[in-house]
Amino acid sequence: MESGSIAISRAAKKAEFPAKFQLIAAMNPCPCGYWGDIQNNCRCTSEQVQRYQNKLSGPFLDRIDMHIEVPALSHQDLQESSDLIERSIEVKKRVINAQKKQKSRRNHCNAHLSNKEIEADCYLSDDNQKVLEKTMNKMKLSARAYHRILKLARTIADLDNSEMIQLHHLTESIGYRKIDHFQ
Repeated sequence: MESGSIAISRAAKKAEFPAKFQLIAAMNPCPCGYWGDIQNNCRCTSEQVQRYQNKLSGPFLDRIDMHIEVPALSHQDLQESSDLIERSIEVKKRVINAQKKQKSRRNHCNAHLSNKEIEADCYLSDDNQKVLEKTMNKMKLSARAYHRILKLARTIADLDNSEMIQLHHLTESIGYRKIDHFQ
């Protein structure tokens, strides 16, 4: 997934194809779909939940930048409109500005930063570095997850129009590794 190409080898021939894509996937938390739901009772045993979640390997999950739990919405939540919700047009403007920042900095988006570019562009203060190290040890995260957290924190800072990665950018990025708690 990281290389941007797929190589297929058969017998004495090898073919390489471009494969640069953004993967967006969804899954239920368990076979019945209600594990952790406050409105519906889950019918699954803890063994069934673990077996279901283990269908996705650690190395595969490690390559996904954001793991987000999306709780069910009530009928009332679906019908209400709130002034607190950021409108799509506003989000679009922030995303376009963040992309411009990233392209002016490196001529590509943060998702494609090399390890050397991560060192230069994803600088953390000493205190923030300690927070990340403590999290890495506590959650037993890989070097790949470390780099993904930094790139995502840099993107969150860009969306916030911040030159430096602040603690709240870093902790938000770490929060998107939620599924790593299950592994």
